[in-house]
Amino acid sequence: MTVSAPTAQATARRVPGENGTWVFLFGDMLVFGTFFATFMVERARVPEIFDASRKTLHTGVGVANTLVLLTSSLCVVIALGALRTGARHIARSAVLAAMVCGGIFVLLKVFEYYSLVTQGHGVGANHFYLYYYILTGVHLFHVCVGLAVLTFLLTQTRRHDISETRMAVVEGGACFWHLVDLLWVVLFPLLYLVA
Repeated sequence: MTVSAPTAQATARRVPGENGTWVFLFGDMLVFGTFFATFMVERARVPEIFDASRKTLHTGVGVANTLVLLTSSLCVVIALGALRTGARHIARSAVLAAMVCGGIFVLLKVFEYYSLVTQGHGVGANHFYLYYYILTGVHLFHVCVGLAVLTFLLTQTRRHDISETRMAVVEGGACFWHLVDLLWVVLFPLLYLVA
């Protein structure tokens, strides 16, 4: 039995998306890294206030949001794999599932904001809440942009042929959604768990 050598194209490894996408993603991570560092410096200055305020957050909602975003990222991975193999129906269903997860995240975050504000824990309550609303608000904005990106990905699942260039754009959109997930995976323990 003879096995033919794989072609160079089949074995060539490449970074998904376009190069410009990665410049944007790394820049975004740098901005969030600055936010995280600033938060930690402020927390070190008044740890008692930050710890007491942290305990007022809804850890269950934070866990639910984490699971929802991890599930949505899995759906995006499934969608990309299905698009590459031409299984458009599976890709469409997976992107829709990711969008539903993103919508659930938004609803849970709005519920949490409402609950905190009605208990008197608004933006001006103390420095912890100021940073909490800034960090989670900027992340929530990224989720909303990510939902728009997923809407674009959904339109691509209806195409019969996706060129290599268009596929790179689709991959870049998927990478952005994964970044949104990654940022929350850092935000959740930083805000909800670390004393």
